[in-house]
Amino acid sequence: MLTLIKLGFAAILLWALGGVFYYLWALTFDLSTIGRMPQRSEIYDRNGTFYSRTMGENRVVVPYEQVSPNFVQALISREDSRFYEHKGIDPIGIARAAFRNLLFGGMKEGASTITQQLARNSYDLGGRKDFNRKFLEAAMAFRIEMEMSKEKILELYMNRIYFGSGLYGVEAASLAYFGKPASNMTVSEGALLAGLIRSPNRFSPFNNLEASIKQRDVVLGRMEDLGLITHAQHEKALAEKIEPRLRPLVNPLDSWAVDAILHELEQVVSPSQIDGGGLKIDTTIDAGLQKAAEESLSRRLAEVESRPDFQAQHRPPLPPSPAKTKGKSKAKPLPQPVTPPPPQEPLQGALLAIDNASGGITAIVGGRNFRESKYNRALVAMRQIGSSAKPFVYEEAFRKGVITPDTPVNDARLTPADLPPRSPAYDPQNSDGTFGGMIPAREGLIHSRNTMSVRVGMATGLGTVATIMQKLDLAEEVPRYPSVCLGSFESTLKNVTAAYTALATGGSRLHPHLIEQVTDAEGKILFRATHAKVPVLDPTAARTTTAILTEVITRGTAARAALLGLNKPAAGKTGTTDHFVDAWFLGYTKGLTCGVWVGFDHPKTIMRGGYGAELALPIWVDVMSSKASGRYAAGPLP
Repeated sequence: MLTLIKLGFAAILLWALGGVFYYLWALTFDLSTIGRMPQRSEIYDRNGTFYSRTMGENRVVVPYEQVSPNFVQALISREDSRFYEHKGIDPIGIARAAFRNLLFGGMKEGASTITQQLARNSYDLGGRKDFNRKFLEAAMAFRIEMEMSKEKILELYMNRIYFGSGLYGVEAASLAYFGKPASNMTVSEGALLAGLIRSPNRFSPFNNLEASIKQRDVVLGRMEDLGLITHAQHEKALAEKIEPRLRPLVNPLDSWAVDAILHELEQVVSPSQIDGGGLKIDTTIDAGLQKAAEESLSRRLAEVESRPDFQAQHRPPLPPSPAKTKGKSKAKPLPQPVTPPPPQEPLQGALLAIDNASGGITAIVGGRNFRESKYNRALVAMRQIGSSAKPFVYEEAFRKGVITPDTPVNDARLTPADLPPRSPAYDPQNSDGTFGGMIPAREGLIHSRNTMSVRVGMATGLGTVATIMQKLDLAEEVPRYPSVCLGSFESTLKNVTAAYTALATGGSRLHPHLIEQVTDAEGKILFRATHAKVPVLDPTAARTTTAILTEVITRGTAARAALLGLNKPAAGKTGTTDHFVDAWFLGYTKGLTCGVWVGFDHPKTIMRGGYGAELALPIWVDVMSSKASGRYAAGPLP
C-alpha cells in the first residue's frame, strides 16, 4: 500500500513538474502576435467609398460586437460547448477523447477547445500530432485564458479561422457566401458557417451546397440540444433556404486604377508594411469619373474601328485570284486552303485626369482592356506629343515679350533663310495644306498653324523653348531644333497632362499622385500626400495662353466640342503627329485637367484625317461632361 502511495505521489510530482515546464515554455511566446493576422488592405476612393482590396489573405478583421450572436452560439455548440466553463482546457473532453483513443489506438480524436485551436492556429507549436504538442497547446491555452477575456478569445478565433474558398475570418465568409456582414447573419446562416470549420473546402457551399446544408442541420440540432435555440427556432432555421451568392472571385488587380495605386503604394510605404496588410489606402480616384473614362474610351475606340475609312486603311489584302485558263475544263477546281486574315492590332487609347486643387489623379485608363494587356499607356508609353507642345511655345513668347496675341506672324512656307544658320532643311506643312500671309499670333495657336508656331518658337529662342519643356518635366533632354516647337519629342500622357496643370492653375505644375493617405490597422498614419506645386510658368503669360486656348474650343481645331456635348468653360489643345500616328487632346476646366491619347502600340497611321479633334476629343468631352465631373470646381478659368 505504501508503495502505491509513493507511486501516486511520484506521478503527481512528475505531472506538476511537467505542467510547470510546459507553462514556462508557453511564457516564451508573445501573446500580442495573436491579433496580427494577414489581411487584405482596403482601397477607398476620394469620396471615402470602398473601392477595392489588395491581394493577400481574403480577411476582414472585425470586433466581437460586429458578429451576430447567431454565429457565436453556433460556433460554441459546434466546437466547444463548455467554452464558458473551462479555463482553456476541458477535462471532460480530454477524458472522453482519451478513452476513445485508448479504445481505438493512437491519436484518433482530440479534445481541443476553442482556446487551444486559437493557440495552434496562431503559433508554430510543432507539426506532429503528438502528446508533446498537445501539452504545449494546453499550456498556451491556459495562459491565453489567464490574460484575455472570453469575448476577446472568440473575436481572435472568429477572425483567424478559414472558411473555405479562399475566405479567412467570419466577416469575409459572410460577405462572400451570403452577401451581408457578419453582424446580420440569421440562425441558419450562422449554423452553416460553423458547420464549415472542420472541413472548410469540402463543405464550402461554393463547392458542395448539399454537404454544407447537412452540416448546418447537425449544428442546428446541437444548438437545440444545448438550449441555445428553441424548437420553433430550430424548425424555422431548417426551413430557411440558403442561396450562396456565387460570385466569381475577381482579381482585385484587374483594374487600371488599382494596378497604378499598388505601384505607387510600393513607393510610399515599406514592403513589410504592405505584406502585413490591414492598411487603409485613401486614394484620389473618383469612382464615377473612372467608370465614365473606361466606358467612353472603350466605346469611342470601337466606333472608330467600325468606320469605313478606318477599315479601308487597315483591311488586310485580299488573296490573289486563281489564274484564268482558256477553254473549258471538265475537271473540278481543287479546293483552295482558307487562310484566315492576320489578326488586326487593336486601336488603343489612354486617359488621365487630375484634380486642379490637389494634383490628385481622379481617373486613369491605361488602355482598352486590362485583362488583355496590362501595359499602362497612360504612365509609361512614350509617344511624340505633336501640337500639344505648342501652348508652351506661345507662353514663353508672351513671357519674353517677343509677341502679343495680336502681333502679326507670317504663315508662309518656311525657307532656308527662316532657319538658324547651318540648320538642316526643314519644311513643315500646315494640316490643311495651305499657307497664308501675316496673321495675328493667337490665330496660329487657335488653328494650330505649324509654320507660325515654328516662327514664334525661333523668335523666342529654341534654347528657351527646350528649357521650358524640360522644366515642365515633358522630357529630361529636349533637342534644340525647330521641330521641337511642333512636339517632335516623346513624353508620357501623365507628364503631358501634368504640364497642362501649369496652365490650369495659372503657372504651377502639380505633382500627380494617386494615394492621399495610408494608415495601418491601428490607425497610425504611415503616409500623407504633400500636394506639391512647382511654379514653372509666368502667371500673366499663362493666363494669356489660357484665354487663347478657350478659343481653340469655341472656334478653333476643337470647335466640335460643343456638338459633342461640352457646355462649360474650358480650354484645350489638339495634337496630331506626322502621318496621323498619334492623336491627342489636352484640356482643362477650372476644376479638372484631362489628357487623352489615341494610337497603336506599334506606331503607324491610325487613319487618314485621324486628327486629335476627330479621335481624342470625343473621349475628353464624354469625361469632362459626365455627371461625376460636376463635383469639381466650375466657372471662369484663371
